[in-house]
Amino acid sequence: MLSLQNVNAYYGRIQALRDVSLDVAEGEIVAVIGPNGAGKTTLMNVISGMVTVNSGAVVFDGTDITGVSTERIVRSGISQVPERRQIFSAMSVVDNLMLGAYHRYRREGKAQIEKDLGSVFGIFPRLQARAKQRAGTLSGGEQQMLALGRAWMARPRLLLMDEPSLGLAPLLVKEILSVSGELREQGTTILVVEQNARAVLELADRAYVMESGQVVLEGSADDLAADERVQRVYLGEIPARAREMVSHQRGAEGEK
Repeated sequence: MLSLQNVNAYYGRIQALRDVSLDVAEGEIVAVIGPNGAGKTTLMNVISGMVTVNSGAVVFDGTDITGVSTERIVRSGISQVPERRQIFSAMSVVDNLMLGAYHRYRREGKAQIEKDLGSVFGIFPRLQARAKQRAGTLSGGEQQMLALGRAWMARPRLLLMDEPSLGLAPLLVKEILSVSGELREQGTTILVVEQNARAVLELADRAYVMESGQVVLEGSADDLAADERVQRVYLGEIPARAREMVSHQRGAEGEK
């Protein structure tokens, strides 16, 4: 469904992406993990048309969308949950959600959009309870739910999620990520950027590791979760060989 082919992108003179190639098949959940400054958010913004591609190509469903406006990209079936949510804080919860479907009114009509609004409230009952409340008064977890619901109201075929767990308590992280699985069951393909590597690798089918604007590892989520480098750097685990070395060292120290 989505293919990035040797994409390079810059902020001024600073190169943010270096020959990045990445693929997402229809029906998959694909994760991108990596440290701060790795280029993960730039990757998402390149796909959405908010950052210029200097060379390479972004292809969606067989069509080259490199250089296409963000509005046209949304209309083509891609929607993004941005980092730090970026909700309209002075507007009500329901108005934020309805804005997500702004481009659908002429084509589908109000009845279908209100039906989809009911689906969002079914997934996130707390948003329904706060439908008339100003979005800026919601908790961090509720704002993340709102950002996700707003993106889904566009009825995307491909949903981009940028750091959905940022600033959330562990239980809320689990809830937000579990909703991703529900959306996949409803036919939405998902590309998710996430620093919480452990949680997202449990959810995803495949994953990429980015460092310094480059893809340095890729494979199935299970294989990357078992990779010693990923365990050491991103999962905070000591690989088996390292544990043995530590055990032998402690044993030797004990003998002394």
